[in-house]
Amino acid sequence: MRALIQRVKEASVIADGEATGSIGQGLLVLLGVAPGDDSEIAAYLAERCATLRIFEDENGKMNRSLLDISGSMLVISQFTLFADTTQGRRPYFGNAAPPDLADELYEKFKGYAAGFVPVQCGKFGADMQVSLCNDGPVTIMLEAIRNASGKITLI
Repeated sequence: MRALIQRVKEASVIADGEATGSIGQGLLVLLGVAPGDDSEIAAYLAERCATLRIFEDENGKMNRSLLDISGSMLVISQFTLFADTTQGRRPYFGNAAPPDLADELYEKFKGYAAGFVPVQCGKFGADMQVSLCNDGPVTIMLEAIRNASGKITLI
């Protein structure tokens, strides 16, 4: 599972012409699901996003998490995070999870994240327009997998 996170001053999403989510200070999370992902990976990644210390403290150091600043999370499904561009000019998206699994784990990720912070969202599978004011800018890619010993880890 991949989460491209952006520290934002504000962000919003319109899905199929309807405003579905809007936040002030917090994180915009573009979430991609792989075929081998499961609910444990979703829970792990949601916790990492909520507790990652990328907000500045009083000394200007990235030392505060989303929890510490009472921020919110805007979560957008993004299968294109698994695009393979190694062959030709057209991206291949076969490395993304099938829609049923991706939607299920997207919903679970949002639920787990909501256990930490307020969560807004887009609409799975919809045509969306996302607006944001990136703060910093700070943009970080997190990828959680289950390694050969079965432990969930970031790569």
